Amino acid sequence: METDFLTEILAALDPAACSYQEWVTVGMGLKESGHPASEWDEWSRRDAARYHPGECERKWDTFQGTSGAPVTGGSIYQIAVDHGWVPPKKEGHELAWDDEINAHTEKAQQKAEMSPADQLICYLHALFDPEDKVGYVTDSYQAGDRLVPGRGNYDRTARELVEGLQKCGGDIGSVFGDWNENAGAWIRFNPLDGLGIKNDNVTDYRFALVEADGGDIGTQREIIEQMDLPVAAMVYSGGKSVHAIVRIGASDMREYRERVDYLYDACKDCGLQVDIQNRNPSRLSRMPGITRKGVQQTLLAVGIGQPDFESWKREYEASHDTLPQLESMADVWDNLPELSPPLIEGVLRQGHKMLIAGPSKAGKSFSLIELCCAIAEGSSWLGWQCTQGRVLYVNLELDRASCLHRFKDVYTALRLHPEHLRCIDIWNLRGKSVPMDKLAPKLIHRAKKKQYIAIIIDPIYKIITGDENSADQMANFCNQFDLVCTELGCAVIYCHHHSKGAQGGKKSMDRASGSGVFARDPDALLDLIELEQTDGLRKQEENRAVCTVCKEYLTRWNRLGEASQDDLLSSAQMIGLCSRYLPDAAQARMREDITAAKVQAAARTAWRIEGTLREFPKFDPVNVWFDYPVHRIDRSGVLQDLDADENFTAKGSPWKKNFSGRKSAEERKQDRHKSLETAYEACHIDGDVTVKNMAEYLGITEKSVRNRLKEHGDFWIDEGKIGRKSK
Repeated sequence: METDFLTEILAALDPAACSYQEWVTVGMGLKESGHPASEWDEWSRRDAARYHPGECERKWDTFQGTSGAPVTGGSIYQIAVDHGWVPPKKEGHELAWDDEINAHTEKAQQKAEMSPADQLICYLHALFDPEDKVGYVTDSYQAGDRLVPGRGNYDRTARELVEGLQKCGGDIGSVFGDWNENAGAWIRFNPLDGLGIKNDNVTDYRFALVEADGGDIGTQREIIEQMDLPVAAMVYSGGKSVHAIVRIGASDMREYRERVDYLYDACKDCGLQVDIQNRNPSRLSRMPGITRKGVQQTLLAVGIGQPDFESWKREYEASHDTLPQLESMADVWDNLPELSPPLIEGVLRQGHKMLIAGPSKAGKSFSLIELCCAIAEGSSWLGWQCTQGRVLYVNLELDRASCLHRFKDVYTALRLHPEHLRCIDIWNLRGKSVPMDKLAPKLIHRAKKKQYIAIIIDPIYKIITGDENSADQMANFCNQFDLVCTELGCAVIYCHHHSKGAQGGKKSMDRASGSGVFARDPDALLDLIELEQTDGLRKQEENRAVCTVCKEYLTRWNRLGEASQDDLLSSAQMIGLCSRYLPDAAQARMREDITAAKVQAAARTAWRIEGTLREFPKFDPVNVWFDYPVHRIDRSGVLQDLDADENFTAKGSPWKKNFSGRKSAEERKQDRHKSLETAYEACHIDGDVTVKNMAEYLGITEKSVRNRLKEHGDFWIDEGKIGRKSK
């Protein structure tokens, strides 16, 4: 493109009408064409509102140029045409490799009346370097009811082909070979090594083919242009589709596959059904300038859209995210949205998330069943009032019979009248659990029309995907709970275990095992920590239990009036009164009940519940007894002064205590074995277990999976598949 021609274009192009990207493209095109920075600066001054002195010079120095498909004067030509400029009709001349090729839209092409040979020259300039070897096919043969391309040529350079086209007088066949008018001709859009036409013969993974599988030509082209794809060349196939040669710029075959897959997925999301058979870098596309059944395979455009794949991907993701729009606080100050109503008064709102953390034997599952009952009946739970509504309990650990019996036992122990049993649904998944990313959509599907106000998942270790100590993997895991909350509009409540070792010296949010994400993700975290009972407290509770039994028997026999206030507090005195006033048979039954009461009192454990809340003020610690099968609030206050488990760790300094919880090599080995078995069971649900899906589940490499399987010893591997050895 001649210098005065570019100057003529800039004279007709208003910088104020150009976007920022177009303004930068003009600068890059001028530099690539050998123009000085002053010419870009002078043109930019015409946009007084956006012009900043010195900006053109600073940016000019950052333009490094690109190989293969540079931003050239043709890009400036394209911008001008897009803004309504009509190029003057000039006498043609031979195009050398030093000439710049203008970028034509269909409208511009009609104005410029490019010859078939010029279209092909323009195409070769846009895609290839002079010494690149180009693969093309003009021969075809009959295969069934279709004419298909032959092997073609692949040892001539782009320079040789362009020089031949410039001298052929419009006879393309004399350069490329004659073609069957019913078949047309094809060209490969990536350079080859001159030795063959397979993927291995591709020397540079520059481009990919986007060809629609359906829809009219206008719609195909409109979507491609609206997506702002980095198109090096666009060709009408002469049939039912547009072929867009898209800049990929991959460094190797692996990256090429990844980028093409991403590109095709994006096209599908935007309504363009792409032919996925075109994924190969050695694929053929339609050669422009060739006639096919009387219709020309036409070059529609070159050098449109974003300059490269990375720029396009960045813009595409920015414009296609599903995130909420920005909003000004001033717009909502006087019209704030309603807060979600409480589900658990003072603790958790409806639609939010809550985690219950605690050690083994804290009765976490029982506490969640108690919560189910409280929500269903609209009663209190551990002293907090619950909103009445439907609740789903996802049981991942208990067999079905044990789970159902527990619900009835809890109802009975709490003395709740079961008026709303139909508000409780149970999903028994023991032995059938899957990772949370697979469980979430299944859960949403089943719960969509149930109008639950809470879903309780117990326990989460059965559905964890990846390493629980990895912050990013656990963040992705916890995002699944957000998905359930958002899709169903209900609260999600789940439980997790403590890390090993003493917990009393830690903050409540630091006790859960694994990544800190567990503690920081939920809107409410309730943490249970065991209290060490003194010998005096144990004797006191045993005395209380005996007195309660004796009081019931004296009441039954109308002799309670014989007991003084002091007698009511002494087990010895109460037993003495029962011996004096009760018949022998009643005394025998009473002694059996006393023995049972003592056993129950000895088995009772003491716990302190602390909370970390996002939506409500922090509450004072709540002390409870776990009196199987339910938790009961300590209303007497006897647990208030007890210490948590940090003060009954094995002797030694705090430094030693911190390291006493470290696992031995054997313990770590057993943990690996357990996680491997859990992963195997989870993956087995979907069919054959493979090294690949085990690695995905555990969040480790396939090599690590193989090493762990070898260490375990009870599994076999055959061509990537895994099974248990028969015993």
